[in-house]
Amino acid sequence: MTLAAELLTLKEFIHLPNIEESPAWEFLDGVPCQKPMPTIYHSRLQKWLVATIDNLSSPYEAFPELRCVLSHNSVVPDVAVLHQDRVPIDNEPLNGAPDWVIEILSPDQSTTKVIAKIQSCLTEGTKLGWLIDSKEKVIMVFWSDRPLALLKDQAVLPVISDLELLLTVEQVFDCLQPNQK
Repeated sequence: MTLAAELLTLKEFIHLPNIEESPAWEFLDGVPCQKPMPTIYHSRLQKWLVATIDNLSSPYEAFPELRCVLSHNSVVPDVAVLHQDRVPIDNEPLNGAPDWVIEILSPDQSTTKVIAKIQSCLTEGTKLGWLIDSKEKVIMVFWSDRPLALLKDQAVLPVISDLELLLTVEQVFDCLQPNQK
């Protein structure tokens, strides 16, 4: 799909046809942009993270590629984690930011733009953001009220407070190896 170079409002963007085609389109700071096609590492990480979070006995559910409509942006995080009370009951996008947003950096993706997307979610209520860089084997952790943390190796990753999940950066990247579950 080709989008005109003219500026759109969020409302106009949401009503465009085909914004859900694969890969999905996002609307950031007035500019529509299509997400990059995922790589095998991206897909493995996304699948593993969703399964790991959903296998916990918790009030949270992980969703891959869920559209979240913020006040000025429309984002589609790689993984959006929501408290069960916030899961839309109809087949509509989430109105608001997810509780926890996880982004997986693709090789041809701008790190700065992905960080801006995470920050826009934090500004609107997201409690925690991860940016996973499989090339550098680093996970950047974002909070709304603390400085950025760059974690690697055996560092334990922070999760939202109601989740009982103990993961190290190394454990996350181990899922990229074939036959690792």
